Amino acid sequence: MTPAASILAFGLLAGDGDVPVDPTGDEARRWIIEELSGPQYQAAKPTWWDLLSQAFWDWLSSLDLSGAGFLQGPLLAIVVTVIAAVIVAAFLIFGVPRLRRRSALGGALFGEDEDRASEQLRAAARSAAASGDWALAIEELFRCLARVMSERVLVSTDPGATATGFAARAGAVFPGFADRLGAGAGVFDRVRYLGGRGTETDYRDLLDLEQELRAARPLARDRAASEMPEPVR
Repeated sequence: MTPAASILAFGLLAGDGDVPVDPTGDEARRWIIEELSGPQYQAAKPTWWDLLSQAFWDWLSSLDLSGAGFLQGPLLAIVVTVIAAVIVAAFLIFGVPRLRRRSALGGALFGEDEDRASEQLRAAARSAAASGDWALAIEELFRCLARVMSERVLVSTDPGATATGFAARAGAVFPGFADRLGAGAGVFDRVRYLGGRGTETDYRDLLDLEQELRAARPLARDRAASEMPEPVR
C-alpha cells in the first residue's frame, strides 16, 4: 500500500475506533512526495509541448472574431493559413501531443487485458528472466515491444491484433527488422499458446531486438503503409 493510501486507511480506522493518526508535518510531506514521485504520476506529467499545444487551443477557442472587421476577408485567410502552417510544422518536428499518445496506451494486448506501460512490462520480463522462467520472460518482453510501438504512436495494437499481425505491421515501419520481428512473434506464439518452454537464447535474441528497435529510426509512415504486406487470406 502506498504512503498516501496508508494515511487514508488509518484515517478510516481512526474514524471508526480509537486508533489515533497524527503524523508530523515532515512525515506527511515526505509521504506525499514519495507518492507523487511514483512512475504512474511521472508518466502522466505533461511535457512543454503538451502544455504549449493546450495553451494554443485554449487561446484559439477564446477568440471572438464576430466584431473584428479588420480581420475579415483576405487578411483573415492569411492569418488562418499562417497558423495552420505553423501547426503542421510543429507536429512534424515535435510529434503529436501526449493527449493522442495516451489514448493509444492500455487496453487489450494480443487478446488479453493489459494496462501496464512498457517500462513495467520490461521490468516484469527482467524479473522472470532472473528467476529462469524464460517462457514468461519472452511473453512479457514481446508485450513490452508492442507497447513501446503503441506509446511511440508507430504501430497500433487494437484488441483483435495477433502477435504475427503486429510483427507484420511493425516490419513495415522498420523493414530492416522485419525478419527478426516475425521470428519474435513465432517464439511468443510458441511459448504462449503451444506450451513451448522457451530458452535463454530466445529471450536474449528478443531482448537485443527490443533494445535495437527503441533506438532505430522508423520508416516514413506513408511509405510504410504502401510497403506493408497484404494480409494472408
